[in-house]
Amino acid sequence: MVLAAAIQLEAVVGDVDANLAACERLADEAGRAGARVIALPEFFTTGIGFVDALKDAALPVDGKATELLTALARRHGALVGGSFLCRDADGHVRNAYIAADAGGVVGRHDKDLPTMWENAFYVGGHDDGVFHVNDHDVGAAVCWELMRTGTVKRLRSRVDLVMTGSGWWSIPPWPPRSVFDRWERGNAATARLAAASFAKYVGAPVVHAAHAGALTCPMPLLPMRYRGYFEGATLITDARGKVIAERPAEQGEGVVLGEIEIGRRAPLLDPPNRFWLHPRGPLPTVVWHYQRGHGRRWYRRHVMRAATPSAAGVGDTPRD
Repeated sequence: MVLAAAIQLEAVVGDVDANLAACERLADEAGRAGARVIALPEFFTTGIGFVDALKDAALPVDGKATELLTALARRHGALVGGSFLCRDADGHVRNAYIAADAGGVVGRHDKDLPTMWENAFYVGGHDDGVFHVNDHDVGAAVCWELMRTGTVKRLRSRVDLVMTGSGWWSIPPWPPRSVFDRWERGNAATARLAAASFAKYVGAPVVHAAHAGALTCPMPLLPMRYRGYFEGATLITDARGKVIAERPAEQGEGVVLGEIEIGRRAPLLDPPNRFWLHPRGPLPTVVWHYQRGHGRRWYRRHVMRAATPSAAGVGDTPRD
């Protein structure tokens, strides 16, 4: 058995140094407790929202975020992973999940499809998200990748451990309140279900880190502001999908610890014959499409940079 830890973070959106310090403090708490697998959430350097400061918040792949991951891995003799906005040599930003052990970086996975307003800040990747660590294969999946059948297909029966993180925001209490409150109850249930059930489809334990706390930011193309919060849960499951340890988002920042047996088993559930594992709900479905189109235009205007000389033609064929 191995002690695993998942970090629940209340990020300061756009404040890289503050968030790195918080992650180091929480991960050190996990390491001192004996954790040998430590998962940080998606966007652990910046948090996430439609916030202008994020357009300049991406870090290089060998920058401060990766330095923290490798330092924590060496310090605690642990496998440590999390995702951040990463600007590559081709000038594009990707939501890169980097994992490191005591010897250094062991793998990278770029989230496949940005979710909603995330399209304004990065482009998607195409890798399979599987990397080898010691005697095990580890899979990475980020936030709404846990919602997609394609993620199950790329990891199913191939990995001994899944490391994942998310930043899942609530549906705001707009009028008519009775309708939006009903949609939000469904959204909250899906946020937890997506992480808690994933092991049943893949056949490996899941260590899922998440964000907590309030979020206020502009709404793309709309006159009102988004006012909500991060939801779901930071949790750890075994390979059969049993939740071993959990911290609901409303409990705020903290560390979840649980013992897992790293190794694959026969999956309990077959993936459905459709794109989404779980229903998104009416409002997320609409927002998925309109913010995708807006975000891609915003990204090209405000975030994408010219390729660096070292990219040597890589920028001519972006992976989006």
